Amino acid sequence: MSERRHLQARLLGTDREDSGCDLAFAVLDEYVDAELEGRSIEARLPAVAEHLRNCEACHEDHEGLVALARERSGP
Repeated sequence: MSERRHLQARLLGTDREDSGCDLAFAVLDEYVDAELEGRSIEARLPAVAEHLRNCEACHEDHEGLVALARERSGP
């Protein structure tokens, strides 16, 4: 495990199955679209799902994007 991953695991409580912020952010729109369509995105991108559970900032971005997508899709 790299020094960075080791520190991340110790400080943030994440493990090496966590994608990190950069990858999570890069695929967040695809992740949310699939999630709202009922597709099993968590199974396809488990490291991103893990990251969203562990990173408060990315989790908030995810929740905000979900809310916006739902608002735009109407009732």
